[in-house]
Amino acid sequence: MINHDQAEQDYHSGMKYKDIAEKYDVSINTVKSWKSRYKWSRDASSQKNVHTKPIKGAHKVKKVAPKIIDELEANGELSDRQKSFCLFYLQRFNATWAYLKAYECTYETANTNGPKLLVNTGVQEQISKLKKSMMIDLHVTATDLAKEYAKQAHSDLGDYIDFGVRDEPVFNKAGKPLKDSKGKQLTTKVSYVDLIDKSKVDTSLLKGVHIGRDGVVVELYDKQKALDKLMDYISDSDDKTESNNVQIVDDIKGDDGTGN
Repeated sequence: MINHDQAEQDYHSGMKYKDIAEKYDVSINTVKSWKSRYKWSRDASSQKNVHTKPIKGAHKVKKVAPKIIDELEANGELSDRQKSFCLFYLQRFNATWAYLKAYECTYETANTNGPKLLVNTGVQEQISKLKKSMMIDLHVTATDLAKEYAKQAHSDLGDYIDFGVRDEPVFNKAGKPLKDSKGKQLTTKVSYVDLIDKSKVDTSLLKGVHIGRDGVVVELYDKQKALDKLMDYISDSDDKTESNNVQIVDDIKGDDGTGN
């Protein structure tokens, strides 16, 4: 038996009548009759209570960037579920998870329809706008992020721990110090690892500190990942600079390439 809810989700994700008909092995007229019977609609402005019904997932984003919720609600091209998908996607950048939360369907359906909905032109444009709005509200720029990655890439575990080998006195089973024939305290070389006080270090570069089976574990963010992100940023910057330089040279040369 065909699940009309799944067919509706395909419709909301942007699938055409023809594609839905082929997927469920029915005629195009049957799909159109479903649309009429079950009142499918991609037009959010025709849905009931579209201006009063809160968009699912909006409360989490509104705490960070309240303006973007107003912008999203003003979008009359997307359905409420598509808007919710946009918000959930921005939380984890996972299309399957976002679809699962927005449409409350099975994982299998979300895994199929999530990526499809993500490439929907209207959804892509809305997500792009939301990203920009969030960055403005959070006062975050690409340069700010690059600086954070640079800090992570240059982080040094030696800034957080002091380790090495030191001499420590030797005691007998009774707890009394052992001495040599001349009465001098006997010592032995012992390896040590000490934490540096948190007031003297930048804790923002710490991914975590916990007590493990063998002692304290200090974990920094992945330096290689940070370096890769920086390389992407530098590459993008170089490409934009090169493109701008080419445009400037073209402007100087003129249309005929002679500079006249």
